[in-house]
Amino acid sequence: MEFLTQEVKFDLDMIKKYDKPAPRYTSYPPATEFTHDIDKKDYVKKIIQSNDRKTPLSLYFHIPFCENACHFCGCNVIITRRKEVVKPYLDHLYKEMDLYKNLIDTNNRKVVQLHWGGGTPNYLSDEETVELFNEIKKRFIIDPQAEVSIEIDPRHVDKDRIFLLKEIGFNRVSFGIQDFNPKVQEAVNRIQPEEMIFNVMSWLRQAGFESVNIDLIYGLPYQTLETFTETIEKTIKLNPDRIAVFNFAYVPWLKRLQRNIDEKTLPPPAEKLRILQMTIEKLTNAGYVFIGMDHFAKPNDELAIAQRERTLHRNFQGYTTKAQAELFGFGATSISMLYDGYVQNYKVLRDYYETIDSGNLPIERGVYLNQDDIIRRDVIMKLMCHFRLVKSEISEKYNIDFDTYFETELNQLQDMEKDGLLKLYPDRIDITPIGRLLIRNIASTFDIYLRNKKERRFSKAI
Repeated sequence: MEFLTQEVKFDLDMIKKYDKPAPRYTSYPPATEFTHDIDKKDYVKKIIQSNDRKTPLSLYFHIPFCENACHFCGCNVIITRRKEVVKPYLDHLYKEMDLYKNLIDTNNRKVVQLHWGGGTPNYLSDEETVELFNEIKKRFIIDPQAEVSIEIDPRHVDKDRIFLLKEIGFNRVSFGIQDFNPKVQEAVNRIQPEEMIFNVMSWLRQAGFESVNIDLIYGLPYQTLETFTETIEKTIKLNPDRIAVFNFAYVPWLKRLQRNIDEKTLPPPAEKLRILQMTIEKLTNAGYVFIGMDHFAKPNDELAIAQRERTLHRNFQGYTTKAQAELFGFGATSISMLYDGYVQNYKVLRDYYETIDSGNLPIERGVYLNQDDIIRRDVIMKLMCHFRLVKSEISEKYNIDFDTYFETELNQLQDMEKDGLLKLYPDRIDITPIGRLLIRNIASTFDIYLRNKKERRFSKAI
């Protein structure tokens, strides 16, 4: 069986036809299915049971604080310049780690992935950064080959901080540019001079980080095909290992900060599509591999290698090479993902603190998976990550007949096959170069929850 081409094709009419709201499938079931009435005692049991699987660990630490408000932001953040908020937050992170350490077999489950996100992790001082990293190492064994990554705000970092991060153990960095254009930056309240960005990248390379990821966003105020072309060309000159190009989801009814953006300044849908087409063409022509939906990586990057070897996976942090790891999230709003259950911490700091102080895991909501969820998750993730589904892998793993189990879904996919988005074979489903851009819509065919929803409160696929 030949390997799928990395090619991606842009068919404007087909995209317009299928550009409907769909989950991003960083999980299945999606976070929209989380409920507040889950039994928290059951989650403790699930953690203990997970020790029997001896799966490695992926740890996420959420630092919610930011000094400035980015108007496009859809993350759970706290805008403040009062640095004294950090100490009580770190104290509760340590208590939360202790609660988990009492449940997780940390001696036999090494950490293969560690990520600090936010917010702005470099909101912490040098001393606080070192302290948090050391407290993690006191409680968990970090594998020498682990991916240890951190998100940084280039506006609030200097060369010394970059070298400190490398020295204490980080080997990967991600930072947001969003757009190089000054007018766009001003409109979203994120001023980052070009010289600053190139300086930060220079320091990262000097420090010897293994991988650097850059985030861009298309669909922001005042963006045009011409201005974003300049942004893409400058990003290529930066030469990052990975590039994420996200579609701006304008949802001011959900994200309060976005109410600062005048909807009239946003590029119209047709312009956004032209921007996306240009982005894909320029990045792939520059040698980047189109990983899926909105990610690009150099051919020798772990993401590209994992996709070729069909070991790529998705979780709440996006694409990951550690499919076998179970994710534990620490901090307000963090999400943990076990094999058969997902939970999310309290978003409000007061609730997060009070629950930890009472000696309980700070869980606000979540969802537990039944066997059908687990099967459908496997199908959706294989499509999202590999653009190919081998039916026998599912049939043998779950002792089902794929064609019988998914008879309804296979019938629904026939229309997409007629439109050239995929090819249905007796033994597999292949996504075509045209279908790769619409993979969320294709995957949603297998989403039993979405089928029963009258209203779809998701961002559009493109």
